[in-house]
Amino acid sequence: MSIEYVTRRNSMHESTVTEKYLASPGDEQFADLFHAFTPQLVSFFRARGCSVCVAEDLAQDVMLAVHLKATQVRDRALFRSWLFRVARNAMCRHYGRQSRDVETVDLNAVIDRLPSSASRSGGTPAFEFREWLDLLDAREREVMSLRFIEDWEYHEIAAAQSAPIGTIQWRVYNAKRKLALHLKAAGSTRERAA
Repeated sequence: MSIEYVTRRNSMHESTVTEKYLASPGDEQFADLFHAFTPQLVSFFRARGCSVCVAEDLAQDVMLAVHLKATQVRDRALFRSWLFRVARNAMCRHYGRQSRDVETVDLNAVIDRLPSSASRSGGTPAFEFREWLDLLDAREREVMSLRFIEDWEYHEIAAAQSAPIGTIQWRVYNAKRKLALHLKAAGSTRERAA
């Protein structure tokens, strides 16, 4: 069998399955559609750097979206391009979520693991917190002091600094992200020393 023959046969099968599903969407027709397109979707995601598990999850998400929104397809001849546009959008959302998943630190949870609470004499968590503040720029240092030392609420800080509350929350988030890198490195150094 030639490659052209196999490609033509697969294309005819996809067209038939798609037409049956769009004509009368049902479980059996969707199962045929699922079996026809899921391997292609997995390959699509794998070719763009996704792991096997992520590619399979994204393919299932796309097929669910297809099942829920197939009635929105106006031109049935463009179904395949619509399906892969849905796939591209799903991949963009996945990478967007992944880029926003940045490690931060819950400062209240870190207090128990501080060296000052266990080994260092004279050190206190507040003292160490002030040392950490030196790693931040002036605006971040100020909002972190107000938020975690003075115990102010976000809206109080925003009012005092005449800044939007979102800006204050963003500064605290960025500061916690910077501190997370430092605390992680300090924690691994202590573990190696022990």
